Order: sequence, then C-alpha cells, then structure tokens
Amino acid sequence: YILIGIAVGGVIGASVARMVEMTSMPEMVALFNGFGGMASLLVGWASIGGASEAFTLVTIVLAILIGGLTFTGSLVAYGKLSEKIGSGAVLFRGQQVVNSLIVAGIVGGAVMFVQNPGDMQWLYLVVGLALVFGIMAVIPIGGADMPVVISLLNSYSGLAACAAGFAINNNILIVAGSLVGASGIILTQIMCKAMNRSLAHVLFSGF
Repeated sequence: YILIGIAVGGVIGASVARMVEMTSMPEMVALFNGFGGMASLLVGWASIGGASEAFTLVTIVLAILIGGLTFTGSLVAYGKLSEKIGSGAVLFRGQQVVNSLIVAGIVGGAVMFVQNPGDMQWLYLVVGLALVFGIMAVIPIGGADMPVVISLLNSYSGLAACAAGFAINNNILIVAGSLVGASGIILTQIMCKAMNRSLAHVLFSGF
C-alpha cells in the first residue's frame, strides 16, 4: 500500500510539474509546501496513539502546529500569487489583539494537551487555531513579498517534517526535515537581501 501511494503521488507530482508554466512555478511551490505541511500534521496526529512521554507529545504538537499553519498559509500565498484572491495586504482594526488571542490559545491548548494527552479536545483546539494562524500570518503581507513568504513556508514545512520525525522516531525524516528547514531559512535571507528588505519587516509590518 505504501508503494502504491508513492507511485500515485509521484505520477501526480511529476505530471503537475511538467504541465505548469515557469511563470506559475511559485504558485506550484506554494501548493507543494502546503501539502508537505498537511502531511506532517497527519503524521503527527497518527503518532498520538500510545505516546506518553512529554518530549514525544511536544514534538507531536509542534508537527501539528507548524504543519497546520504551513498548510493554510501556503494556500493563502497561492491564492495571492495566482490572483484568485486579492494580492494586497489585508489589515483590520484589532488585528493584533486577534493574533495575540490565537497565539495564547495555541500555547494554552498545547500545554493542556501535553499534560492531558487523553483529552483530545485540546488537540482539536490546537489544530483549529494553527489553521487559522496560518491565514492570519500571511494575509497582512502584500503580493510583492509572496516569494519571500513561500521560501519561509518551505522552511516551515521542513521544520514540521523534522518534528514529525522526532514524533515517530525516524532519523531519515529528522535529517531531511532539518535540511529543508535550514536551506529554506538561508534562501529566505538571500531573497530578502536581494529585495533590499528585512525579514522582520516582511513578516511583521502588518502583523
């Protein structure tokens, strides 16, 4: 069944990559980043059964959190680049308060889940808020900065995979995720320097 999944996924990925125009490559990368984040979220979720050690539970929460925000953030980035949604920065009154409440909810839910892994409502809270947080983190950023955001989301997808590797004790996934995470951060810094922008300004100017 695993080989069948690899074959089907490989055919779909190769076909999409061959058909997409070069000018649409950033949108495709954004979607692939999102799918990678969702895969890490699902791996983390599936590894909950039998997990009791605090370290394992923390890595599960990190895989779910980073994977969830990468998924929805990448979908928003795709929408802005493909002009399926408005490419401008989306700002509204009280946005900082809303974001702060989301972060507080994620931290609180994560702590409660680690302390009470049998109570799944806390995990559901973390998953839901992580998906919302991905949207809220990307909508304040304008379309011109989306390539930088996509590079950063690529790094996030690697970190999510690394956390999932710790959750299931898989060294290959840990190493591969770390490589993607580190290279994504370096690429993001290079792109910011080329655009004469600071990473902090791109990420937090509207956040």
